[in-house]
Amino acid sequence: MLFSRHKNKMIEPDDALPGRDEPSFAVPEEHAVLGTPLKPPFPKGIETVVFALGCFWGAERIYWQIPGVYTTATGYSGGFTKNPTYDEVCSGRTGHAEAILVAFDPSEVTYEALLKTFFEEHDPTQGMRQGNDVGTQYRSAIYYTNDEQQRITEMARDSYNDALRDSGFDPITTDIEPAGPFYYAEEEHQQYLHKVPNGYCGLAGTGVSCSIPTSKADDGLPPLAANDEEWRRRLSAEQYEVLRQSGTERPFTGEYTDTDEDGMYHCGACGNPLFDSGTKYHSGCGWPSFTEAISPDAVELIKDSSQGMVRTEVRCARCDSHLGHIFDDGPSDRGGQRWCINSLSLDFDER
Repeated sequence: MLFSRHKNKMIEPDDALPGRDEPSFAVPEEHAVLGTPLKPPFPKGIETVVFALGCFWGAERIYWQIPGVYTTATGYSGGFTKNPTYDEVCSGRTGHAEAILVAFDPSEVTYEALLKTFFEEHDPTQGMRQGNDVGTQYRSAIYYTNDEQQRITEMARDSYNDALRDSGFDPITTDIEPAGPFYYAEEEHQQYLHKVPNGYCGLAGTGVSCSIPTSKADDGLPPLAANDEEWRRRLSAEQYEVLRQSGTERPFTGEYTDTDEDGMYHCGACGNPLFDSGTKYHSGCGWPSFTEAISPDAVELIKDSSQGMVRTEVRCARCDSHLGHIFDDGPSDRGGQRWCINSLSLDFDER
């Protein structure tokens, strides 16, 4: 993968390798990590999307670790050659990108969350390369499977483009196209980094957070801040530290730690509804505590390995602001979870 010297100019269809009518190799039936089928038909309700973000070894591992992802597979997409081999794709003569199929349950993980991961886990501004991996097969691309995915993808692309520009990056070069044929890669490339845990992964993000704008046009919420400077203007210094820099307020100092009023708790940055007061309880931990969010779509849950421990971080799904963490010491008769949320991350509307 490293130091590829292949051309970075897309081949013309008439010059592409012809390929073959049937694959020249067998593909495993099951995912080596998840134990789910690699190929459809998938269970009812499962949606799919194809992402290309450089070397597909590392890209696939990122997605199979996300809760709500049903299965993943490496393959080739976006080009002209039928049923190509890995060597053919690496020749630059197929037009295909190294890609991953992501099949997911939208009731457990939103398309927006998968899209945020896509943009943040690689550099989508590099054209026909990703780091030291150079060639058309390493280009950034999203192959959507329905109109709603297209709409959300283009909206996210435009928003993230502004954020990258404000941080000094070039414009996004990600191809956004309807999904065509997805040709599965050879067995050795499926779940490669599970089989070779210390294997090569050349992916690296820009460090710029991708905030997915709300998909609802009539939600009545204010528009999101366009950049970090605007967030600083909108929020107090204390709010900014918690919401935008993942800080934590001191225990027993928050405005909502012991409140009992009936109403709705909203994101303190963007107004997104997050928690109903009926799920709030007195945990004694020093921060507002809830047993659940109002909807899985209201929040995004992220693995957090900071502070020498592994926790589940809670972020606002609308503006990507930090809210708090989830712990498994909540009331057993209400699901057993404690959603430990900073008061500075919240606003409250009394009913």
